[in-house]
Formats: sequence, structure tokens, C-alpha cells
Amino acid sequence: MRASPSSAAPIHEAEAAPDGLSGREAVRVDELGDADDAAEPQLAAGPQTLQAVVPPEAAGERLDKVLAQLFAQFSRTRLRAWCEAGLVRMGEAVGQPRSKARAGARLVLELPEEPEAAAFAPQSMELNVLWSDADLAVIDKPAGLVVHPAAGHWSGTLLNGLLARFPESAALPRAGIVHRLDKDTSGLMVVARSLAAQTDLVRQLQARSVSRQYLALAWGELPAPVWVDAPIGRHPRDRLRMAVVAGAKPARTQFRALGSCQGRFGTVTALRCVLETGRTHQIRVHAQHIGLPLLGDPLYGRRGDPCALRRQALHAVLLRLRHPRSGEAMQWRSPVAADILAQWSELGGDAALLDAAGWEAPAEGRAP
Repeated sequence: MRASPSSAAPIHEAEAAPDGLSGREAVRVDELGDADDAAEPQLAAGPQTLQAVVPPEAAGERLDKVLAQLFAQFSRTRLRAWCEAGLVRMGEAVGQPRSKARAGARLVLELPEEPEAAAFAPQSMELNVLWSDADLAVIDKPAGLVVHPAAGHWSGTLLNGLLARFPESAALPRAGIVHRLDKDTSGLMVVARSLAAQTDLVRQLQARSVSRQYLALAWGELPAPVWVDAPIGRHPRDRLRMAVVAGAKPARTQFRALGSCQGRFGTVTALRCVLETGRTHQIRVHAQHIGLPLLGDPLYGRRGDPCALRRQALHAVLLRLRHPRSGEAMQWRSPVAADILAQWSELGGDAALLDAAGWEAPAEGRAP
């Protein structure tokens, strides 16, 4: 089922959406949109090496900078260390971090025997794919699934599953991942299946024209809708946390109350959250910032949280974007996760308030 090009795009519901591929042939990135829009590296991933060609626009740049653009799944610091260890060749010569990149030169990265080198391997897993064509796929991610390999999670990630489900994604930075959900946040994600689509989706995210709306359960009351416009950066003392930090990256979230219930541990409010930016932990940090910590949140939640939910009560319900190839408006909804719904009902909340069937997104993607 294709979305209509009209502004009233049909909804793709999670429980009914097929995993059918269109008949079109495949044509041919940090939290959001750090890809070089102009570069189109042709990567070939193998068990021991990665290869790419230096694009014309990167000629004369430092080699470690170019490597960070082409092999975006690795940090620039690590790539620089691999250069210094002689693991990078540019043409026939060993590349050094300060070497000047030559347009058209083939780069070969020999992956060392480290856990993170083995992390980018296909791994079969159950993925709830709501939509898939030659350009993109929309995934309904369960809570507990890590999106991208990192320390402590070198396998069993969404990236591993994408490489198994869509083998051509091995030629894309981060296997086509253009944005992330926290490990214990459930709901909708879009991933690219071609380099052209990945570039376009990154541009849409950078332009803030993708609409992403979430359902959250929070301690406290919200008497009126509120915009939180507060920059987010790394916490100055706890490197595992983010925080509202002056001078950090701009972050903007809208919160609206859908309803609340009163229990013996206090008031709980169901929130509709609209992202205008996409910083790490943004909704969780902004909710805490205005005195509405999410239920079950181990980092930003209420100390000694008495709820039974063992993860933050946050679900990505609605996703709206324009198709990278056709420009058609497309929109998907995911029903609120069962554990969040059960927690709300246990607290005495009206389950009908969490029904997102009536949620809509403005055509341009931004919150009203």
C-alpha cells in the first residue's frame, strides 16, 4: 500500500501493515544527520576489511577526517589510532592521520581483532517491519533492543538484524540507521535501504520536517500544554547522563497532557510528546527538567520509583515523513506497548486515553 501524495496521508497501522517489498530495484548519520550530504562512498564490508573511494569533494582533507565521514560507524579517534597502527591504506601507501586525501583513491581499512570489529556482522532476529521498499523500511522496535553496537552491546543490536534482513545495507553507514531510540524505548524507527534515501532522510531530519510523536507516562501534573526549549548536552559530572546545559545543542519538545490518574503513590499523567529536535534522551531530560520524570526511568526518573514498569514509559507512536524518492507524504502509527498500557490500567487510568488512533501530524512535520 502506497501513501497518497495528498496532505492527508493514510496511516500505516503496526498491527496490520505488511512486510511486502515493492517491485522497484534498489538504486544504488550521532544521533541525527551527521552524514556528509554530498559524499556517496561505495562501501564493501567484509569480515576483515572495509573499503571506500575518496569522493572528489574530500580531496585535500585530512585522511582521518575523511575516514570518519566514510566509515561513520567508528569514531574519528579510533580511526586515527588505526591509521597510526598502520591499518589504513590509501592506494598502495599506508595512510597517516594527517595525510591529504586524494580524490578517487581507494581506502582499505583492516579491522583489528577487537569486539567492535566483529559487531558489524549480520545476525538473524525477529524484526517487526511495518513497511519496506527499495528505499526505506519502518521498524516497530521493542523495548530492550539496542539500536547500534556500543560498549557492552557488541551483538544482538538492531544494526545486526538489519544486516541480516537487508544484506545490501552493509554498503551504508550504520546499515542505514539515521536516528535512534533508547534501548528501553519502544516504537517506530525509519531506516534507509539506499545511500540516496539515507542522504534524503538525514536532510529531512536536519530540516526538522520529520514528525515524531511519543506517548509517555510521567509522575506529576501538567495543567496546560508546554514547549520546553532548553539545550541538552552531556551531564557535567555524570557521563552516563544528559542534562540541560547552557550553550549545548538546542533542543525543543512539546508536552500535552492526555489525562491523569491519582494513585497512592501520587498523580500520573499520560503525555503526548512532540519532538522538534532529536537530542540524546531528549524527552526524558526535558520531562525531568519540568518536574515530570517518566515512570520506570532508571536515569532520570523518580528515586525509589514504586511502579512495576522496569523501563521508561516511553513509546514512539507516530512517524511522518516524505518518501525519499517520490516525495509522497507517508505516516505510520504504532499502538502503545502492552507493558505501558498495563501499567496505566493498573494505576486506574482510562485505557481509551492512550489510543493514538486520532493522532495526526502537520503536513510539514513540525508540531502545531
